[in-house]
Amino acid sequence: MMKKAAFLIAPAVALGALALTGTPAFAADSTTYQANLASINGSNASGNVMITVQGDQAKVTEKVSGLAASFNGKPYPHVQHIHIGAKGQCPGPSADTSGDGVISTTEGAPFYGGIGATLSTSGDTSPAAGTDLAVAGMGSSFTYERTIALDAKTAASLKSGTAVVVVHGLDPNTLPAAAQKEPSDLVPSLPLAATSPALCGTLAAMPAGAPGTGIASDTGSHGPDAGLVAAGGGFVLAAGMAFALRRRLSPVKGTQETR
Repeated sequence: MMKKAAFLIAPAVALGALALTGTPAFAADSTTYQANLASINGSNASGNVMITVQGDQAKVTEKVSGLAASFNGKPYPHVQHIHIGAKGQCPGPSADTSGDGVISTTEGAPFYGGIGATLSTSGDTSPAAGTDLAVAGMGSSFTYERTIALDAKTAASLKSGTAVVVVHGLDPNTLPAAAQKEPSDLVPSLPLAATSPALCGTLAAMPAGAPGTGIASDTGSHGPDAGLVAAGGGFVLAAGMAFALRRRLSPVKGTQETR
């Protein structure tokens, strides 16, 4: 069921450039992975993410902007995940096999695989939390920082270069006219925009001692969302999405920083 844990929104305390360019406060034997998050489906959004791993702990620092901002006066929820188990790629235009102008969740699934970890703002970070809108990133821009536990499969995917960060949720008004009327490929009660990917980036290990300057991701041939397919039923429970936000989401309070 949809958790009622409070989500923390708004920009975090000076995390922007510092978090994405500074050296994470982990020991020397840690490994840092980084990706530029590139626009998918014409979202015009952008972002960066850094993940520093030591043992089974991963410090995730992310900053995104340009996403769908709101619906019905409430911040738009953007679920986001580390995806694993496939090609480790973000999907290019050829992934749109239906020809409707939108790469849907199921069309992108062969590229970046299922959910390894959910980048939730609080509570559960397992795939089970993958569709919990109450702990999603909120609004057009947000900064995220949280240390989470990684399972063995996700850690292995990071090491092998096949882990991908994906942020979901499109502004339905930016979709082609025909696609605006389509239901979600996961849950027909939601619009296609609600579950389609907006940002994607393949994580790559940074050389030891290198500054966090960003590593470009190839969106022309690379990764969406078998994990959301697997967790698709969760969207039924989250059918409030941005299209019933008045009942599901409380007003923004505090900061977006999460621990």
